[in-house]
Amino acid sequence: MNTYAYIIDVFLHLDKYLGTVINNYGFETYLILFLIIFLETGLVVTPFLPGDSLIFAAATFAALGALNIYILVGVLMVAAILGDTANYEIGRHLGEKLIKSERLIKKEHIEITNKFYEKHGGKTIIFARFVPIVRTLAPFVAGIGKMSYRHFISFNALGGILWVLVVSICGYFFGNIPVVKENFTIVVIGIIVISILPGIIGFVKSKMNKYNEVV
Repeated sequence: MNTYAYIIDVFLHLDKYLGTVINNYGFETYLILFLIIFLETGLVVTPFLPGDSLIFAAATFAALGALNIYILVGVLMVAAILGDTANYEIGRHLGEKLIKSERLIKKEHIEITNKFYEKHGGKTIIFARFVPIVRTLAPFVAGIGKMSYRHFISFNALGGILWVLVVSICGYFFGNIPVVKENFTIVVIGIIVISILPGIIGFVKSKMNKYNEVV
């Protein structure tokens, strides 16, 4: 693997290379983590960057003393909130033009996000934090829909704080348990499933109610 390919691989899978990054860059690791989380939440074209898994992994290293958990959580909260804010502004000013170019944004991803808004309204900004892809598209769609900034920033701040706190707490207290370390991917998927479970239950209930009304 050449140097450039390696750098790109580290950038896209920082959660897997985090130990090496901490050893090589020390305090600058916080800046790298800030950048990844900011881009994952702030650019509608980068939903593939690590989000939940990166926060979980970073908190796990914090539990080992490699990072300061207070600095880490503060940095990631700021990155998450600023990322959504940037995404909202992009949607507000460039959203319609970007949607027309399906090379950049998949139509089905927009449709999934719109369904979230139909179900949860403005609270989608909070719930979407725990759902990959939707997390990146929700503030973008909010900007296109011209959601008032006052409402958006409230949901944005609350969602960003909850997201970072929940995933960080899981990583800090459970990340170093052998069974968790050996099944890291499964644990992350579990976190995501649990976080969106209320929405799934609500959706199923609404469908059942409509079916009962027809019957």
